[in-house]
Amino acid sequence: MRYIRPLSIEDAVGQLAGSAGPAAILAGGSDLLVRMKGGFVEPELIIDIKSIAGLRDIRETADGFSIGAAVPCAVLGENAALKKAWPGVVEAAKLIGSKQVQGRCTIVGNLCNASPAADSVPALVAAGARAVVVGPSGKRTIAVETVPTAPGRTSLAKGEIIEAILLDKRAPRSADAYLRFIPRTEMDIAVVSAGVNLTVDAAGIVTAARVAIGAAAPTVLLVEEGAQALIGRKLDEAALERLAKVCAGACRPIDDKRGTIEFRRKVAGVLARRAAQTAYARAGGK
Repeated sequence: MRYIRPLSIEDAVGQLAGSAGPAAILAGGSDLLVRMKGGFVEPELIIDIKSIAGLRDIRETADGFSIGAAVPCAVLGENAALKKAWPGVVEAAKLIGSKQVQGRCTIVGNLCNASPAADSVPALVAAGARAVVVGPSGKRTIAVETVPTAPGRTSLAKGEIIEAILLDKRAPRSADAYLRFIPRTEMDIAVVSAGVNLTVDAAGIVTAARVAIGAAAPTVLLVEEGAQALIGRKLDEAALERLAKVCAGACRPIDDKRGTIEFRRKVAGVLARRAAQTAYARAGGK
């Protein structure tokens, strides 16, 4: 096994693309090291990206926020501007693991691990986040929801690395929220989760929305019909009931020891409803 710590993204891409055997990116290592110790993966090459300039930074620009691939989740919660603009994304990231894990884990690692139950991914999808991908053919920007393609699999080609996550500048009277259900009070993976992002006008009418459900299909579900249930109206009981019904119907969950298909569908609707109410209140809806 080889371990390298490149100082540029170009070097990291070149090393990854030229690897003869399995290669892995090390940002926080909270997933990778556990999988290695369990014998699930045996990379020939480990590329530690933490020393690459900019990858441990959160930058606020006129267009929004850029979150480097090696930014620990604990740091997201310490950034007041990001927390104010995107509270749902931050609260999702802060649910990953324990206090110790928070100091290491990253939202990009959580995304690329491609677990259907990943906490940060539904919130990022609801937020309309984009991933900046760098590879041998150059740089491209893609929607976060297109990265995971199946449990444990992504759309990234050989040699490609996610450099950063982009979140747009907030429109006025906009907010998001994320909720999950777990059997324990903390440090567990989601049985079902929901992220809602919306914008309201001065009268409290929802003018834009995105709804995402996690742990209810092989990949996160962007429920466009759920968004349509909210747009053009206040968040009244009829809209909430329609949202819950649509989200429950969109789910494609499995039966396992943590929850039945029927249970997961029911909870998906409940969480979407509650997340929408929280986002609506944060946006100033009445």
